[in-house]
Amino acid sequence: MSARSPVDDAQETVAAPHRDPAAKRQHLDVCLYEDVEYRKSTGLEVWTFQNDALPEVSLEHLDLSCSLVGRRLGAPLMISPMTGGTRRAGELNLRLARVAQRFGLAMGVGSQRLALEDAARARWFRVRHVAPDIALFANFGGAQLVRGWGVDEARRAVEMIEADALFIHLNPIQEAIQGGDQDFRGLARRLEALCTALRADGIPVFAREVGFGLSENAARRLIECGVAGLDCAGAGGTSWARVEALCARSERRRILGERFAEWGIPTSQSILNVRRVTADIPLIACGGLRDGMDVARALALGADVGSMARPMLLRAHESEAALAAFVDSVLTELRVCMFGSGAANVKALRGRVFRAEPAS
Repeated sequence: MSARSPVDDAQETVAAPHRDPAAKRQHLDVCLYEDVEYRKSTGLEVWTFQNDALPEVSLEHLDLSCSLVGRRLGAPLMISPMTGGTRRAGELNLRLARVAQRFGLAMGVGSQRLALEDAARARWFRVRHVAPDIALFANFGGAQLVRGWGVDEARRAVEMIEADALFIHLNPIQEAIQGGDQDFRGLARRLEALCTALRADGIPVFAREVGFGLSENAARRLIECGVAGLDCAGAGGTSWARVEALCARSERRRILGERFAEWGIPTSQSILNVRRVTADIPLIACGGLRDGMDVARALALGADVGSMARPMLLRAHESEAALAAFVDSVLTELRVCMFGSGAANVKALRGRVFRAEPAS
């Protein structure tokens, strides 16, 4: 009798966890109430800003605005996808969207797979009526492209929420741990076809890692597929392997998730990997950004926008006021970083850091 693979028990449950609305609720609870953070860091903390003792700028008149997918943002900050498909997640999405509208942030919704398979769930993703001006991203997984999804589903996802762009999220390690889609052959070809078709519709397609980071090779191949932008979400924040371990329905899956809980390229390295390939493609940095200084460091290393998921979710769960106060503090910290390094606008922040030598 042949030995079982660590992923051979995918059939132990009636439905793969990611197809189950109850599993979506469990994911949300685990992210809200459990310790799901990486033990290793993003690597952002080793980068120190060049202090400008003679800044020719005014703190009050710094320009935080930038552009993304044809929208003008009030600040280079995004609320990352994490929730979707349930009533509770829908309520949180509305809070997130209202605050995004107030501050001029970008926002992505969680995977719309459930809503594309069950139209009754679409209402939990719709936020445009409370956020008419934000840069809004639709979202579903690259694994679905391999399974036969394509232009029709992509257009429906965008139309469902009146989005400006589409995220195709990439999460092979998470899929392997949860017993989901484990055959990614042909994804690059199908992604290229999707990008070509949606480009004709004027819909930008961004490839998005969920928190394991992008290598130089992966970034290069995604750009060759024709993506309009990248979210290089790296390790250092929420570990989706750890989330899956806590959600596991079997001991084998729990152990597998724990074994891979530290898998991933740290966020700082993920940013640098993309910028070694190209200086031009729009780049969103996510994964362990926890305050305005983290956002500023990500921008200084080469990102165009910094993004947060769990920090936003935790405050939105508390209250809309708590979320607004948090965003305000992040933007205040970003402003002070710009002021202290003499950067009058977001673009001027690029490169104003150096790698700090450890104290002897």
